Amino acid sequence: MSNSPDYTALFKIGYGLYVVTTFDGIKDNGCILNSIMQVTSTPNRVAVTINKTNYTYEVVKNTGKMNINCLTVDTPFSVFEKFGFKSGRTTDKLSGEFLPRSKNGLGYLTKYINAYLSLETEKFIDLDTHVMFICKVVDAQVISNVETMTYSYYHANVKPKPQKPKTKGYVCKICGYVYEGDPLPDDFICPLCKHPASDFEPIE
Repeated sequence: MSNSPDYTALFKIGYGLYVVTTFDGIKDNGCILNSIMQVTSTPNRVAVTINKTNYTYEVVKNTGKMNINCLTVDTPFSVFEKFGFKSGRTTDKLSGEFLPRSKNGLGYLTKYINAYLSLETEKFIDLDTHVMFICKVVDAQVISNVETMTYSYYHANVKPKPQKPKTKGYVCKICGYVYEGDPLPDDFICPLCKHPASDFEPIE
């Protein structure tokens, strides 16, 4: 066994996949997150970790409110493209869509979810690149009994497999983005999921 840490072990931690919906006062917005967990039951509290570069982070920090939409295994890749690969700063991701409102006034999705949680932030913890919001649950509803989408299920069954390019390149192990060229710059950041060059591997 190697004495050096194998950080791919972190990929073995189980995650669900969620769309976090917000409202900035003008438009509804949403983004894909996986770092969500219940941390206490009396009272019910949930921890939500958001990258500071995400527009959703700015909205939650300013409003103190968000909805967690629990995605199901029948969620198509188009949902991940809409909420995961575009920025709410420049794109109205929910333009023209009707969203029902929960008790906190925020919208929630009507398809591909099995439940939603309405959260209000109580405190936040600065984690350098991310912020962890500690939230109380102010509303919660079960929508269906379809199984929850996990991160591993997404990678195995939903995310398209990258096609082998004709030139040398590297593929992001997180989202599948392909960088064409060799070598991969040490300071390269994936334009889709914002992960560093260390999360890329050579295309065989």
